[in-house]
This record gives sequence, C-alpha cells and structure tokens, in this order.
Amino acid sequence: MCGGVKACRAAYAADAMTSIVDISREGQDFPVSATQPFRRIVTGHDRSGRAVITQDAPPTRVVEIGGPGGPMFYEVWNTRETPAVIDRQSDEPAENGLVLGPPKLGTRIRVIDFPPEDDRIRNLTGAEAVKRFGEMGGADAARSAAGAPHPLMHRTQTIDYGIVIEGELTLVLDDGETIVRTGDIVIQRGTNHAWANRSAANCRVAFVLIDGQYTDGL
Repeated sequence: MCGGVKACRAAYAADAMTSIVDISREGQDFPVSATQPFRRIVTGHDRSGRAVITQDAPPTRVVEIGGPGGPMFYEVWNTRETPAVIDRQSDEPAENGLVLGPPKLGTRIRVIDFPPEDDRIRNLTGAEAVKRFGEMGGADAARSAAGAPHPLMHRTQTIDYGIVIEGELTLVLDDGETIVRTGDIVIQRGTNHAWANRSAANCRVAFVLIDGQYTDGL
C-alpha cells in the first residue's frame, strides 16, 4: 500500500517508465504489452475513518493468452460475496491463476487487449478452443461446434458489462453480430458469444462480470 497520495503517484510514475514485463509480484514476470499500462487506483480508510488512496499503480496480474500476439488479460479486482465487504484497507482477494468468471456471488473487473484476429484464431479446432479457454480458467465455458459462427464461442452464467475503451470489436452471437467502438457499452446477459477483432489495431475493453443464475429454462 502507498504511504499517502504523493507516495502513490511517485510509485506510479516510476512504474510507468518501465514495460509491463518489469511489473511483478512475488517473483512473477509478465509479458510485454504493445499498449500503454493503466493505473489501478484503490481507496480505503485510515485509522480515523478518513478516505485515503491505498494503491496507485498498474495492475500486477497480467496474463497473455495463447502465446505471443494473443489477447492480454489485466486482472483488476474481484469481490467474493454479496453484499461486498468494505473494510479499511484490505488487498484484492488472492487467487491461484487466471479465472474466467467471477467468484460465486461475487464480481470481477478486468481489462482485455484484443489484438487483430488472424488465421491462428479463425482456424482453431474445437479441442484447441477448449484448451484456449482452459488457459483463461474457464474450459467449461467453450461452446465451439461444427458450423458455429466463431471458434471461440462461449457462454458463462454471468451478467457482463463490456465498455470499449479504444478501438473496435465485433460481438458475434448465435444469430447476428454487431461492431462496437470506442465508448460503446455491451450488456452481455449470459448469452453464447465471441469477440472478433477484425480491424487492424488493438481493441481495449473493460469488463465487469457479475455472478448470475439462469432461469426460464436457459
């Protein structure tokens, strides 16, 4: 945790001069990103109950999926229950590896950098798609099948808010697709879907995932 706002800003300024590969915790290294890191600013309370900044630095959990050139997952925060516990200055609840969905009764916020899609993605087999989702901690979410509109179709029992920060991305559904661009927001309600970057530039999206429950025979 930072020792006040000035210390947090100074720590961030030093981190911003390095690449993602230099950001580590407990000896873990992270891959280089072609895009700029962003700040994760966490607030809390001091001993007298006054609001303070406790963390101001890029996210420390960054995972590249599928090897060099694959999407980059920036794990920002998660909560483990509803209502969420609000204490003075606790850290993000610890996790082992990447987990695709949110904790049970919890939430997750992550940012993903989607590079332009190429034949490595378009030609994935069903087994390869399951393996790819396994790297994301969600092999059971894969819904790839013969005739599917995209190899990385998947479905999770969640409500997802997807906010496009930069670039454009195609949202692919069982029936139809649409292009979302900077500033657009997708409310993804547990449907089978995939994301395809058919542009020539990176697309960055912030996702808030909320644990849900299917009903109406879904």
